[in-house]
Amino acid sequence: MSTTEKAPLLAVRGVKTYYGNIIALKGVDIDVHEGEIVTMIGANGAGKSTLMMTIFGKPQAREGTITYDGRDITRMPTHEIAHLGIAQSPEGRRVFPRMSVFENLQMGASVNNLAYFDEDLEKVCAIFPRLKERLQQRAGTLSGGEQQMLAIARALMSRPRLLLLDEPSLGLAPIVVRQIFDVIREVNRKEGMTVFLVEQNAYHALKLATRAYVMVNGLITMSGSGKELLSDPQVKAAYLEGGHH
Repeated sequence: MSTTEKAPLLAVRGVKTYYGNIIALKGVDIDVHEGEIVTMIGANGAGKSTLMMTIFGKPQAREGTITYDGRDITRMPTHEIAHLGIAQSPEGRRVFPRMSVFENLQMGASVNNLAYFDEDLEKVCAIFPRLKERLQQRAGTLSGGEQQMLAIARALMSRPRLLLLDEPSLGLAPIVVRQIFDVIREVNRKEGMTVFLVEQNAYHALKLATRAYVMVNGLITMSGSGKELLSDPQVKAAYLEGGHH
């Protein structure tokens, strides 16, 4: 490695993950550098969410290594990984439905013992004005789009250096999808937040990405800049036909 090239913030090398005897990830290599938005696209069941969960320690990789900021986190439990400055907004939103929006945000901030809570609450309310109006409302009564906003806001409350977003546009109306992607772009640009995004909505995800990977059946089959993959005929045929929302 040349002296000018910094080590990636997140490096995944030769990672294999199993569910029982079934191999879900078959030796995955990816890099995410500080300040980038890196996108992974692929069909449903390709292993994208498994990779996201493996980075976060659940399930743990059976082979290979995952390093974050120079530290090997491959065998680390999830709660320790969270304390290193990685936050995850998981697939299917998974907000705490019985808790208020405010309490959900407190859960996110608890990684830092609520040290910056007021300041960060103000910040996420500026990013998501809809949540500001609904702070005392139970999270389970929010619309799907609002729950997704809450899931991302809760992740941001832990002040992560690396934000893992798993299928943030899943099941949302096109106008809400655009809002969510605008927010991802904004936190990356304004806060310098590093983002690793797993997404089925290839068109929006690739437009947003600094760099991107394509996953097929637990293997990375292509990589390049977001622009390169957007204009690649194979990617277009497989993931972009009729997908311009």
